[in-house]
Amino acid sequence: MKSVLAHIMRKKRGYAALPLFDRLRDESLPAPAKLGFMPGLAFFIMAFGDLNRYVLRQSPATDAHQERVNEHTREDDHHWPWFLEDLEKLGWNKLTTTCNALRTLWAEDTHRSRVLMYDLCGILADCDSVERLAVIEAIEETGNVLFALTTKISDAIQAQTGIELRYMGAFHFALESGHMQNGEHAELARIALSDEARDRCRTLVDRTFDAFAAWTHEAAALIDRATAMPESAWPGTLTGQAVRVEVAL
Repeated sequence: MKSVLAHIMRKKRGYAALPLFDRLRDESLPAPAKLGFMPGLAFFIMAFGDLNRYVLRQSPATDAHQERVNEHTREDDHHWPWFLEDLEKLGWNKLTTTCNALRTLWAEDTHRSRVLMYDLCGILADCDSVERLAVIEAIEETGNVLFALTTKISDAIQAQTGIELRYMGAFHFALESGHMQNGEHAELARIALSDEARDRCRTLVDRTFDAFAAWTHEAAALIDRATAMPESAWPGTLTGQAVRVEVAL
């Protein structure tokens, strides 16, 4: 698996060079507008808990590798409330109707968020437990690229408004980074793979990064749209009106 992990890091470097992340690094853009992709990501974030609970997890585990997958899913299946909390704090929780909310979730200009989840389900459909670990690692590294940048943006928003964003900020990023600091990579690297299994894992990793890369272009377009809006059109905290929310840990 060591060579598969090295392949993931090579793919990560290419992923980090995509236009979305240039926008997130661009200090000339307003920090709040750089989070303008968040509402369009809602479908994926809310479904990610289901991906962990109902697609990745198998109970009882069939082997030690699947048990490791299961442990990871139990760490990652409950992050979505922090996303909703961030949306609330940023002023995006507007009154609407059930039908309009569904129209927004299934809008054409956010379809890549949905297709990304469908793609991941397809990628994982026939994976064995070791292959699932490889896909999980690829997903984790795409998240590391995103959250390393959104944490800086969230810090800037907190300095301006006093509002802490837990999903897009340091709270979530610390948890995600903790996966890599707890010896997980070293344990994975020791898994022995045949040449055929190694090639299959690399192919699955490539498909995973390709699926996320396709989503990034949609997210970049949503940031461009938010950046083009007058500041007066930004909701809630984005106009400096702090929205405080009490959410249970």
